[in-house]
Order: sequence, then C-alpha cells, then structure tokens
Amino acid sequence: MKKEKIVYRFCRYQGERLQAKREIPYELRLFARLILDELCFNWNKKRLEEDINGSIEKGNKENFIKLSNEYKHFIWE
Repeated sequence: MKKEKIVYRFCRYQGERLQAKREIPYELRLFARLILDELCFNWNKKRLEEDINGSIEKGNKENFIKLSNEYKHFIWE
C-alpha cells in the first residue's frame, strides 16, 4: 500500500492576523520541571560543599556552622 501524500495549499487571509499557540503536553512540562529541579539541587549542594570545605581550610568556625546548618536541608530525608 502506498503512503498517502499530504499537500498543503496556502491561501491569503484577508482578516486580522491570528497568533497560533501550540500547547506543550503536561507530561513534557512535568519532566522538564523535574529535570531542572534536580540540576539546581545538585548544583546548589555542590556549591555548598565547596563553601564548607573552604571555611574548614580557612578555619572560619562561624561560617562553617552557618553553612553546615544550610547543608542539613540537602541531606535530610
């Protein structure tokens, strides 16, 4: 069986210009949101670990305590 061919014909429209919107499926939006959340979480956790290690090397106890309290939110389950 031969494949059907689709032929488009464009006719000039005399009215106002219309804006066509294509809706993004919910599953795709959810997947994109989850991926972005995971990327942001990992980046923030890595940056916080680097800051904690830097404060340990510098011997800044106050900064270490502050950063370690923030880090608890990343490892809490």
